Amino acid sequence: MLNPFPSAENSLRWRLLWNLGLLLVVLMIASGMSAYWNGREAADTAYDRTLLASARTIAAGLSERDGTLSADVPYVALDTFAYDSAGRIYYQVNDINQKLISGYENLPGPPSGTPRTDDYPALAKFYSARYQGQDVRVVSLLKAVSEPNMNGMAEIRVAETEEQRVSMARGLMADTLLRLGMLGSGALLLVWFTVSAALRPLERLRTAVEERQPDDLRSLPLVEVQHELRPLVSSLNHFTERLRMQFERQAQFIADAAHELRTPLAALKARVELGLRDQDPAAWRSTLESAATGTDKLTHLANQLLSLARIENGARAIAEGGAQLLDLSQLARELGMAMAPLAHKRGVALALEADEPVWMKGEPTLLNELLSNLVDNALRHARDAVALGSVVRDGRAMVWVDDDGAGVPESERERVFERFVRLDEGRARDDGGSGLGLAIVREVARAHGGDAWITASPTGGARFVLELPVATDRS
Repeated sequence: MLNPFPSAENSLRWRLLWNLGLLLVVLMIASGMSAYWNGREAADTAYDRTLLASARTIAAGLSERDGTLSADVPYVALDTFAYDSAGRIYYQVNDINQKLISGYENLPGPPSGTPRTDDYPALAKFYSARYQGQDVRVVSLLKAVSEPNMNGMAEIRVAETEEQRVSMARGLMADTLLRLGMLGSGALLLVWFTVSAALRPLERLRTAVEERQPDDLRSLPLVEVQHELRPLVSSLNHFTERLRMQFERQAQFIADAAHELRTPLAALKARVELGLRDQDPAAWRSTLESAATGTDKLTHLANQLLSLARIENGARAIAEGGAQLLDLSQLARELGMAMAPLAHKRGVALALEADEPVWMKGEPTLLNELLSNLVDNALRHARDAVALGSVVRDGRAMVWVDDDGAGVPESERERVFERFVRLDEGRARDDGGSGLGLAIVREVARAHGGDAWITASPTGGARFVLELPVATDRS
């Protein structure tokens, strides 16, 4: 079973919940503030309408008596507001000369510049003020007085403390937060169970992998996971298959290497033992010379085996950007000069056709060994001449080695690049190769992003062609 409470730092489930929780908190804060101000706006609209109605009721009770304006404030004018702990009502009536005739003293008037409301067909202004240490909402209503003895504008002010409005806005905010909290909790639970359900197939895969033996590299089943996870399983299966093939290849390589080493070692041991039985010093010398030749062949084989091991490291270095900028034609010229004595010893003319620079990025040791194996193979099979050339063609570096030997049958041109594969003609020679040279050539070429193949040579023998990418950036 998956641990339901892993550390939050390493748990996908907890990271999703944490991120969603932060998002919900931000959403709740923003929604709560929005709900509060919307509630205040709704409360102001509702209570302002009630304030204006009360002011109109008071204005309807204004009358002129003996040249004096009097206010008959009906109970219904103030009964519109319920007297409770949440709010309180104040009113003030001023005559045409702004003289108090009824109500509370010192009720604040509208500040300068307060606009007249357009929401109602009345000469009214709404504003906020402080009265007796409290925040109040006030409406100022102008009432026209047209009497024979009096003509002007009377003012009625009605104020209400803002506790009721704040209480209404807070109630709306609390209700909004409660609903969002319930929704957020449901979303978090949904994410928890959804992620748990999504991770369950991965747990089954983990269990299936852990239960296997170390050498069990079978493909993982696809039927036990959701459709979305099948690409992951397919990638794992592809990787497992590559790993299995690599293990098989290594096992085959070790077996072939052991076989290739066992035979010359046995022959060398037998030759030495036979020489030890002979009493003739000349026979001892012949035995030592034969042992030296066998040792040279074993050394050459061991070096090629080490080269194959270095190719993997070299390919990794090239992939990681560790390749060097070099001139392939210069490598070919240096190799031609180094192998000229061997060609002369075998009676073969070695020609070089590499005049133009061929820039590429690669590992010089591996490339030098590649060219050396190609030339050495050509010298062993040539009759009279070997030609080495290089050129840039269609954005690719082309290197070829021609010989005038018997050539390679078309049916065998791919097989000779396999490890430890030698044609019968090569095996018949005393100086036949180990069957690793051409395998090294192709693997080095592919490690550099290129390839190698065989065609017929214009001289009648075989042409080994090497294709490599050229360097586009010489920095």
